[in-house]
This record gives sequence, C-alpha cells and structure tokens, in this order.
Amino acid sequence: MAAQRTDPGIKVVAANRRARYEYEILDRWEAGLVLQGTEVKALRAGKASLGDAYAEIRAGEAWLVKMHIGPYDQGNRENHEPFRRRKLLLSARELRRLRPRLEEGGLTLVPLRVYFNARGLAKVEIALARGKKLHDKRDAMARRDVQRRIAGELGRRGAGRGRSKDA
Repeated sequence: MAAQRTDPGIKVVAANRRARYEYEILDRWEAGLVLQGTEVKALRAGKASLGDAYAEIRAGEAWLVKMHIGPYDQGNRENHEPFRRRKLLLSARELRRLRPRLEEGGLTLVPLRVYFNARGLAKVEIALARGKKLHDKRDAMARRDVQRRIAGELGRRGAGRGRSKDA
C-alpha cells in the first residue's frame, strides 16, 4: 500500500484506500468542501465514507457525488441528506486545467481522503486517475505481497537482537 501523506495538524476523517488499488493516480488537488448544517459535526465525529464517491465537473463547477456523511446524532429534523451532491471549491484556473484532461477519455476524478486542515477547514484531496487493468492490479498485489514477506522476515530476524531475555 502506498503510504498516506500525513502533515502535522491534519485530522483525516475518511480515506479511500480502494482508489490506489483500482486507479493509477496521475495528479492530485486539494479542494474545499461546501457543507451545510450538521455535516461538519458529523464529519468531526468521523461519520463519512468515500466508498463509491467520485467528482465531476458540470457547468463550470466541480461536484463530489456519492460521498456518504451519516446523520449527526444530536441533529434534529433539519439533519442533512447523507448522499447529497456537495460542491468542491477549486479555482477557475484549476477547473480550466482539469476539464480537457477529463474529456480526453479514460480519466476520472477520484476523492482520496477527506480531512480537516490545521485551520479546521474541511478539505478533500481529489486525484486525476486512470482505471487499472486486471493484470495491473495483480502486479500491484504481487508487489505488496513480496514487500509484506520481506518486512516480516526482517522483523523476525531482528527481533532477538540487542534484547535480554528478562526485558
């Protein structure tokens, strides 16, 4: 598994681990997320999922589709809709750069993680990605399996060094 970039002051709410398996990541962007009412409190409580989520550009605006934010427990009848489309805040320059690449075909916008930055603002990391073929996925699984075996062997060999029996 590719290591997640973790910066100080960032609280990751939801990560799309499946995206790195299903897609080849070409480029990444950080976008703001327009939330309403109880969505922020539900996010802070960790009630988010990026399972089938994707981003799209419509009418010159970017939208996050199929992201689930569960209802807030202390919310009243004004609680938010869990699967509503949420607007992404990208600059016009970023949108102009993204649109032709998406139209060339075979590429999609996939959310990688939702987090709160050091200032407490909700952000989503989106990536321009190309779907992997079955043989690419098998290669990735084989590489990951080899790395796991190597790490296990190194851990097993180094476990007894420098330690006394009564430690």
